[in-house]
Amino acid sequence: MPIEETVGAVAELVKEGKVRALGLSEAGPETLRRAAKVLPVSALQSEYSLWTRDLETNGVLATCRELGIAFVAYSPLGRGFLTGAIQKSSDLDPSDWRLTNPRFAEAALQSNLKLAEAVKDLAAKKGCSPAQFALAWVLAQGNDMIPIPGTKRVRYLEDNMGALAVNLTPDDLKETDERIRAVSVAGDRYTPEMMAMVTR
Repeated sequence: MPIEETVGAVAELVKEGKVRALGLSEAGPETLRRAAKVLPVSALQSEYSLWTRDLETNGVLATCRELGIAFVAYSPLGRGFLTGAIQKSSDLDPSDWRLTNPRFAEAALQSNLKLAEAVKDLAAKKGCSPAQFALAWVLAQGNDMIPIPGTKRVRYLEDNMGALAVNLTPDDLKETDERIRAVSVAGDRYTPEMMAMVTR
């Protein structure tokens, strides 16, 4: 269905006072522009973290900023990977859906541990947890960034909140960029079927 038709239906709901604003998920630059011509887009929710940075180069973040769209970063902790808690596939419950994710396949996971180690080292230099560092990095990317980490336990929520006290300087951000870009990420963030449905 053309995005104009979908957004047009939402625009009618806005006129009726039933909907306050429009948000999209995993939309690419062209879709954002087409949608915004029908109704202003308030927010875009897409995956973004030290593990997933393709939106910096595919035009999505630039388009959001051009159009004044807030960016809601889901999986800012790389589905828990950036916390350092997952070292091998067997660390996950057999029913965990991440085991179907290409990045969590054992060979890819072992390769990706280099990135988790880099985050751990950077966090140690700042005196914070890897999760706090990863969230602080997302927050440091701009005032339009809203990370939404998922959590099932209060202790993780409390740890995540500690990210607000982590101040990353320009030098910290430069070092982080250099360290992270030196590590290749193994595996797509979704299966091929799912990848065909995101960021278009």
